[in-house]
Amino acid sequence: MKKILLAGESWMSYTTHVKGFDSFYTSTYETGEKWLKKALEHGGYEVEFLPNHLANEQFPFTMENLKEYSCVILSDIGANTLMLPNETFTQSIKMPNRAKLLCEYVQDGGALLMVGGYLTFSGVDAKGKWHDTAVQEVLPVEILTVDDRMEHCEGVRPIKTKEHAVFAGIDEAFPEVLGYNKTIAKNGADVIAEVEGDPFIAVGEYGKGRSAVVTTDCAPHWAPPEFCEWKYYEKLWQNLVGWIMKE
Repeated sequence: MKKILLAGESWMSYTTHVKGFDSFYTSTYETGEKWLKKALEHGGYEVEFLPNHLANEQFPFTMENLKEYSCVILSDIGANTLMLPNETFTQSIKMPNRAKLLCEYVQDGGALLMVGGYLTFSGVDAKGKWHDTAVQEVLPVEILTVDDRMEHCEGVRPIKTKEHAVFAGIDEAFPEVLGYNKTIAKNGADVIAEVEGDPFIAVGEYGKGRSAVVTTDCAPHWAPPEFCEWKYYEKLWQNLVGWIMKE
């Protein structure tokens, strides 16, 4: 059984409640991996979920450990989480550059998928920061250097732009999404679906490996219930991961 590393898709919220003279605080921890993780597990893959607060220290630091996975998925995780391990940030200790490691992983035959969100690609206030890393070299799109979020509360429908193995067995239109990360297709990249004229799904080959991007979320809020519960939701992710792993 092939093993997939899914990094990101978690967040913590700290809320201040004010009731007249008094106030109090609550905190919550939430994750958004369950739809994608279930889809891939139903496809016969073993998925290891590494939430953001653990990825900082537990995402592989060596090629040997990274190659334990047939595919790596980055979903709503900022570059700083991998570029600023605690040893470097708090003690000024040199550590391996995991963005460069991911680039080398793909070029040596690995599979990489980046999924949209507020901290992938450029993200909210450009805090995703993937455009300045080596990961950019092995993605089929150029990442913007500004806030790239395209919010569409009215809903917008992605469209296929060409037939591809990723769409095998999928015979109906995409559901609408509520937003996406705006990117620019690279020369030579294969943009197989667009949304509002921008890349929605793009794939490419780099060295011995392959990569892909899906520029919307795999979970709410950009992916509303009709997208997450779409009858071809699982098939789409299974096909996409299968293609970048050369199955």
